Amino acid sequence: MRRHEFQPGRLLAGMVLATVGGLYLLDAAGETDLPWFLVVPMAAGGLVLAALVGTVTFAVRRDQRDRRRESSDR
Repeated sequence: MRRHEFQPGRLLAGMVLATVGGLYLLDAAGETDLPWFLVVPMAAGGLVLAALVGTVTFAVRRDQRDRRRESSDR
């Protein structure tokens, strides 16, 4: 597999959804009693946080790319 750039937003989204899935599995197995109104905002909040992290990452990389381009133009 070729190397690709690190994408922290996708990593965070995957971790949040894996955690929510694990909590649902524990609830289905009877280990915990997890109300749905706690899991839905947790998943939505995690996805919003992942979107913000992805947006910030994109903005930082774009700024770095523009700075490199400006320095090579001089």
